[in-house]
Amino acid sequence: MTQVRQRVALIHGHRRAYRIGGSGPALLLIHGMADNSATFEPILERLAEQYTVIVPDLLGHGLSGRPRADYSLPAFTNAMRDLLLYLGIERATLVGHSLGGGIAGQFTYQYPEMVERLVFVNTGGVTRSVSPVLRAVSLPMSEVAIRSLALPGVLPVASAALGLLGRVPLKLFVDNAECARVLAGLPHAGTPRAFARTLRAVVDPFGQVVTMLDRTYVAESVPVLVVWGSDDPIIPVEHAHLLHASLPSSRLEVFDGAGHFPFRSAPDRFVAVLTDFIDGTEPARLSLADLQAALRRDSDFDVEAGAETPA
Repeated sequence: MTQVRQRVALIHGHRRAYRIGGSGPALLLIHGMADNSATFEPILERLAEQYTVIVPDLLGHGLSGRPRADYSLPAFTNAMRDLLLYLGIERATLVGHSLGGGIAGQFTYQYPEMVERLVFVNTGGVTRSVSPVLRAVSLPMSEVAIRSLALPGVLPVASAALGLLGRVPLKLFVDNAECARVLAGLPHAGTPRAFARTLRAVVDPFGQVVTMLDRTYVAESVPVLVVWGSDDPIIPVEHAHLLHASLPSSRLEVFDGAGHFPFRSAPDRFVAVLTDFIDGTEPARLSLADLQAALRRDSDFDVEAGAETPA
């Protein structure tokens, strides 16, 4: 199989780790919150046989730096643009998982001319509902709780508990093994602060604070694939149907029995669905003029400042 290599670049003074390999059309895979590029390992080498795969560790994640910096959705989006340009890549198909899906959607809004296709995988930022655990972790002092995982014996006990619960045949525990994998990376130096800042940029105690449903018109002429696990305990599968309905020309694939990580629990099917989607669609050719036209179509009225607006 084609090898995918680990690389590091210094961009705007910050360490940016990424994986890259293969040849052909560019495929940018963006991981979720508290995760890293390793999450895509079950599918990377196969995808690299047909595409140039670029898989970054977001700032504050994986092997990338953890500075005191901006961890907002637009900031992550800018970083993806910078990495692509650093690598000499002007256009790509974006595959975003969880938080990465929100970044992919924001990328289309900010840099439409660089997007060929969009693939949303159990993506965040569709509507408000999200796991109560994430809501709780967005509360003040969550960093202290996360740092406690570094205390002797705490992380092994937490991981063991997740493993035991994962044997319970309930939808709530379908992703416990993956959660334990992600949990193991949280106590590292600088990670609790970066995680808290990332989470609070998109989630508060009442749910997700960022939604893409008011901006999906931007992607109306972009080929879109929506992939979701039917048993996702973190972001409910109902979000997949909402997103699909807002993009009538999109393709929806629900993986029965899968949770929040369908590309890990069913890698063969995921690769088949993704390659079929790419092979069966023409890359978008968006411009700022297209974005302007879509924005004006989506606007219902235009009045003088100070005039009464419709209710």
